[in-house]
Amino acid sequence: MTAPSASILGVPHAESDIAVEVRSICKYYSEVEALRMIDLDFPRGKLTTLLGPSGCGKTTLLKIIAGLVEPTSGEVRVNGKAVTGPGPERAFVFQDFALMPWATVMRNVAFGLELKGMGKAERQSIARHYISEVGLTGFEEKYPHELSGGMRQRVGLARAFAVDAEVLLLDEPFSAVDEQNRRKFQEDLLQLVEKERKTFIFVTHSIEEAVYVSDRIVLLSRRPSRVAQIIEPKIDRTASPDAIRRDQGYLDTVEEIWQGLKHYVD
Repeated sequence: MTAPSASILGVPHAESDIAVEVRSICKYYSEVEALRMIDLDFPRGKLTTLLGPSGCGKTTLLKIIAGLVEPTSGEVRVNGKAVTGPGPERAFVFQDFALMPWATVMRNVAFGLELKGMGKAERQSIARHYISEVGLTGFEEKYPHELSGGMRQRVGLARAFAVDAEVLLLDEPFSAVDEQNRRKFQEDLLQLVEKERKTFIFVTHSIEEAVYVSDRIVLLSRRPSRVAQIIEPKIDRTASPDAIRRDQGYLDTVEEIWQGLKHYVD
């Protein structure tokens, strides 16, 4: 296989290729400056990962894009329209699953469609499709407490896909599962990215995970967070997962990002 490598992006995307624009975003919490003048474009149909040291504001930026947190200054635009709060074109997958404990898998996955006023038969058909996509067929009538952590996270993913949002925002969605499930989820995520052709913005603390799943990696500095570097891993996706993870180019990319992270956070 061709060895993966990392390269700094220097060619801007055509505007029509941009799903999300972040312009001059700053965020203060009381006297603490969390984000400083963040400018980013997120290409349509790609998976972009926000990576940086703990407490650097990755989740804050993700929630600003989601419309769950208001910036102190600056603007976010989705498909050219300013974000003023949550919207149907964006779906958020929380780190802690955020499932309704009193509702079945089917009801949890279909809930966003229910809020839209969709009829029961149609929303259950859509929910059943995405339950199948995340490998939970047969668990439709189970409740969250009857599922493992990994299965609950799959429900959260299915719910996000079911509402047919254009932009999927994932806040460390695999952090609560064991390493075996985490690797399987990474592979499943890549298949869903390829199949759904949606725009993914993904937060993780794992350099290895970022290199494995991402089209682009935004490296953020420590607080007050700024964009330190944008890296594009060159991964041969036709290779097997094990071959990718053993490839020297993949390992070199992980090391390059680690060195860059150390440089920007020291």
